Parts: sequence; structure tokens; C-alpha cells
Amino acid sequence: MDIHMGFWKKLRKPFLVLAPLDDVTDAAFRRIIVKYGRPDVVWTEFVSADGLMHPEGRKAILPKLWFDESERPIVAQLFSAFPEKMRGAAKLVAELGFDGIDINMGCPDKAINKQGAGAACIRDFGLAQDLIRSAKAGVHDAGKDIPVSVKTRLGFDTDILEEWLPALLEAGPAVITLHARTRKEMSDVPAHWDRVARAVEIAAGSGTLIIGNGDVRDLAHARVLAAETGADGVMLGRAIFGNPWLFAEDGEDVPMTERLRVMVEHTRLYEELFTGVKSFDLMRKHYHAYAHGFPGAKELRIRLMDCRDARSVEETVAEFLGRHA
Repeated sequence: MDIHMGFWKKLRKPFLVLAPLDDVTDAAFRRIIVKYGRPDVVWTEFVSADGLMHPEGRKAILPKLWFDESERPIVAQLFSAFPEKMRGAAKLVAELGFDGIDINMGCPDKAINKQGAGAACIRDFGLAQDLIRSAKAGVHDAGKDIPVSVKTRLGFDTDILEEWLPALLEAGPAVITLHARTRKEMSDVPAHWDRVARAVEIAAGSGTLIIGNGDVRDLAHARVLAAETGADGVMLGRAIFGNPWLFAEDGEDVPMTERLRVMVEHTRLYEELFTGVKSFDLMRKHYHAYAHGFPGAKELRIRLMDCRDARSVEETVAEFLGRHA
């Protein structure tokens, strides 16, 4: 099968990539990440293909697809249970200039699963294959030639990797990212990295690359897991919270003052991009992560929760550093 690999074939292995995290990996956060510790690839938040195909929905959703040239290569992640909607959304995404399209077949959210999307795709092999082929058709409709990939899990209620992965491979995705847990397990058990190794075995000779995902602590840990499993790449997600230096080789032990300076920079950029578009309250989860692990951090976090704009965050941090730095 002829699989278009696009930028993927140019990456040095093992490549280390940033996970798509809803209401986290927006344009502001990604720009901070690539400035202080560039991953090999970044993803957008996951985006409803159905919403993109609705005029009103598209207007509301498009900010999730804002990106800057500095972020390349960047992959747009879509979800849907309707191949025709996936085709139309893939065409739009390709026209927007993304470097790749990823189909979410792993989200455990009940509302998404009730639509037949996310992890629910694991229950319908035929639909999953149609979604991949439809995304490829949408890219072709746009006159582009960007790769289509999939992010998924070991199974829905039980681990069915031996049946599920070959079904995906039949549709020829460029890359499959495997979150090494079932949907039922959520993130409540340790990731089964031995199953990533098995996925590499199953995919051997197919032309599809395998990325492992789940419980990766840092770059050193990622490289160990890649070596142990043979994975082509490793995806890091939760470890990025409050740590834009995660992908930097010298990113450990960042001083408190620098951490807080970048937090303020992140806040300013968020306000610049999203005022009137997204709630400022979404920054709170970042403040919890940035203001952590140093004397007085709890006090600072409490005060940051009352901030409503970048100026108040900057003033709060300046006052805190005046007493603690």
C-alpha cells in the first residue's frame, strides 16, 4: 500500500512529540512550548469535524486551529463518527496549511463516545477504516498531499490490540499513536508499554510508524521506552504542564523566577490571542502547574486564582517575588 508519509519520513528517530490536550495545547501554549523546548511535532487540541462542517460551529471552533509558522510541523487532530464530515473537515484543514491530520480514536469522554467518535471507533472497525480513507480523500479534494494519522488505545473495555491494530493498518495511516491503556482503564493504571512493543511487531513491514504514549516522565524516560519497545516515536502529554522546558535538553531545574516570568509571558500571549474568544479562566490550570514546588507556591496559587487579566497576574507575581526572591 502506498502511504504518504510527508514530514514524518524526514524526522530523526526516535522523534519526541507533544500530545494534543483539550483546552491546554492551544496556540498560545504551543508557541511558548516551541520557544523554550521545541518538540519534533506538535498537535492542536482535538477539534470536531462535525462542528467544522456547520457554519455557526465553524466560526466558534476555528480558533482551535489557529497556528503560527514557528510551530511547524503541526498536526490538526479531528474527531467524528461521520466519514462525510471527516472528508469535508480534512479538506478544510489541508487548505489551512497544516502539515498533517490526525484522527482521534482514543478519547474516553462519554459525550464523545455517545456520538460514536473517539474511543468508540474501536467498536466499529469498518467505521474507523472509512474515517481514515475519508480524511485522505478530503486531503486529495484540497489538492494537497499531507499525511493522515490516528491516535487510539489498546481497546475499549478490553485489550484487543491484535485485532484492532491490523484493521487500522489496512486503511494505511502514516502513523498510529498508541495510548497504552484501554478506554475502560482511563489513566487509572500504569501504561502497558509492553503492548507498544507488540504494536511495533504487528506494524512491521506495513509502512506505518508507531508512537507510544502514556506515563512518560521526561526526555530520558522517553528515549528509554523507545529503545525498549522499538517505537518510532514517543508522545509526552501530562508532563508538559507548567514545564515548557520539557523538550529542552537542558530543561531541568529551571529557577523559580524564570518559571514565573514565562508564566506571565504565557498569560500575555493568551490574552493577546484569545480575549473575547476564550475564557481567561482556562489559564488557571496552568497557574496550578507553574506555581508548584517552591516555598510560598500555595500562597501564590491562591492569589493567582483571583486574577482576571495579564496585568493582575504580572502584578501578583512581582509582589510575590519582591517578598520571596
